[in-house]
Amino acid sequence: MSEKNLLFGCIADDFTGAGDAASFLAAAGMWTMLFTGIPEKSLKEMPQAAVIALKTRTAPRDEAVKETLEAARWLKEMGAQQIYLKYCSTFDSTPNGNIGPTADALLEEFDEAYTVLCPALPVNGRTVREGRLLIDGVPLHRSSMRNHPLTPMWDDRIQILMEAQSRYKAYPISIGQVQNGYLPFKTGEQHFYLIPDYYKSEHGEEIAKQYGKLRILTGGSGLISALADIYVQMYGKRNNAYCIQASYGKTVILAGSCSKATLGQIDYYQKNGGISYQIKPQSLLEGIQKIDDVYEFMDAHSENQVLIYSSASAEKVRESQQYGNERVSSILETLTARIAVYAVRSGRGRIIVAGGETSGAVTKALGYHSYFIGESIAPGVPVMVPREDAHIRLVLKSGNFGQIDFFERAIRVLEKDDNKRVT
Repeated sequence: MSEKNLLFGCIADDFTGAGDAASFLAAAGMWTMLFTGIPEKSLKEMPQAAVIALKTRTAPRDEAVKETLEAARWLKEMGAQQIYLKYCSTFDSTPNGNIGPTADALLEEFDEAYTVLCPALPVNGRTVREGRLLIDGVPLHRSSMRNHPLTPMWDDRIQILMEAQSRYKAYPISIGQVQNGYLPFKTGEQHFYLIPDYYKSEHGEEIAKQYGKLRILTGGSGLISALADIYVQMYGKRNNAYCIQASYGKTVILAGSCSKATLGQIDYYQKNGGISYQIKPQSLLEGIQKIDDVYEFMDAHSENQVLIYSSASAEKVRESQQYGNERVSSILETLTARIAVYAVRSGRGRIIVAGGETSGAVTKALGYHSYFIGESIAPGVPVMVPREDAHIRLVLKSGNFGQIDFFERAIRVLEKDDNKRVT
């Protein structure tokens, strides 16, 4: 196959998930690009791996299926040998979730009998044992994710979660069965899913070895990393080194996630002298707080790194939900997106965003459509450089990712001499 042909295509259900996937592909040595939606213009040269970021995690089911199939068809047209449906490493435990419908549609579209469900990412504490999803050793429905405002986690059994969403059966299998290439063939069963145990990083290699030739695969970025290693062994490393221009201005951190990890990172940043401003949904909705207040705060601290956050504890989130969960979420996302645009226009070229929905709103408002992938701040969280403006740096993280000092780490990386080459 020509080096100009796409090898691996990935469809992510939100922007931070796309960045997560892209970071592992690039780290393995594949020339990787991330796109927000299907590219409208043809590329002069196709990367080895393309990641398409959609906003389908909580979209209406029909819309999610439609957009996923359109992305898959484009990737196939560009030559992708394999298409990977990337979703959150904490899965989606709502019966109306979109993992089942989109995975079903891909199996049917490509006439594949089965695929795997591999949300695990052991390096970030997401593991699967006996078909159960664990977060740092704690069952999913007993972890801090049980109170997620959009997708509360009500069970840790992936089979139960998937079969509530999908038209097809799912079968947990042990790592020993994986090594033997186990398939639970059933008479008359047209499509089905396998849920392999995956609680050690090396299990990804075993799963990729046995099931890695399937045209459709699904999961988190743990399996992506193992698949990328196989592609590099077959085709060699092909880092897309290119000259970028230095970023400018100070960093702004925009946090909308209410996850335990992000709340801890905010607290750490503040306790270590970080300058911050809190957006309070109730004050915003009652007209006490206005976006101009945020702009004035940013202008007053133009020579400093600043954190602007709407993140709050579960108790505070419940209080604001009296105004309507969707209404509050929409207002906060719109506001944060406007702040990001103002930040760039006022000379801040480095933007860190915490939260998947928040990241999606920010990137849409900024209007960039394709990104090169740079250094990773934490597993699954890379620096991203928009192809349309090489002065800008974006770091978009899932609310649950990153070390306690993630914001400080990210600022240090972004402030390094970046007049260099990235992959």
